[in-house]
Amino acid sequence: MSEDRGAAGPYVAYDGLPALHGSEIKLPLIHPYTVTVEAGRYITPGGGRLTIRKAETRAAHLRITLDHLNCPLQLTAEKNTEFKRLAFASEGYCVHAGCRHHAAFSSGVLRCFEVRTDAIPLTPFVRAVLGIELGDLAPASRIVKEAEARFGPIRLGEDGAEEGQAEAG
Repeated sequence: MSEDRGAAGPYVAYDGLPALHGSEIKLPLIHPYTVTVEAGRYITPGGGRLTIRKAETRAAHLRITLDHLNCPLQLTAEKNTEFKRLAFASEGYCVHAGCRHHAAFSSGVLRCFEVRTDAIPLTPFVRAVLGIELGDLAPASRIVKEAEARFGPIRLGEDGAEEGQAEAG
């Protein structure tokens, strides 16, 4: 079944996932327990598109984006909060290393993360992102707990807004 979405082009139902653009149906599917993750673009089990690449402005970082267009089940307040906690946990390592940027995170259909390549291995971070997408918070919780043990608590406001990341000493 195809849906015409105007200038964006036709979207196609694919393997039980939300409709994908015709150019995306050939992207590889990524599984949360994949042993090796490499830079590239993938379709996630929750219907998202995951892109992994080197950050353009920071050589020691990877930029990971998760796009959930056409997938309202991925846009819940709980998932936004968990994705934000994961972003702030990775920011703790950056603060400790002297990076001068804030957590790369945006809620909604496009979530962005920047992860130091020497701080959190890529495979566990991607497992955490995909785990949140599928409702398994354990992988992300491990990363958050490790960051909190090193840098102090990750504090979010009542509505999930940042109150301030604890500074590393």
